[in-house]
Amino acid sequence: MIMGDPYKGCRFSKSVISFAIHYYYRYKISLRDLSEMLQDRGLSVTYETIRNWCQSWGPVYARGIRPKRRSAFKDKWHIDEVRIKKKGKFCGYGG
Repeated sequence: MIMGDPYKGCRFSKSVISFAIHYYYRYKISLRDLSEMLQDRGLSVTYETIRNWCQSWGPVYARGIRPKRRSAFKDKWHIDEVRIKKKGKFCGYGG
């Protein structure tokens, strides 16, 4: 079964919808702020409409965006004990 265009019948173009969803998930912008950003670009979109877009198409976009993020915690490691040798003797935490 061939699926049709999922954006068919939408008032706004695919580029507007993908812009809103991308910014919402990538930059953690509130829906109201995102609505204002689109109004600055001459598009009147309510925050409820953006919320509906994010519920409908958001999981697909989020799966594509999240793996691309660079996390500062990818190479993290933990130290359980700190022991320093000073003048031939161990001192510090852990004995």
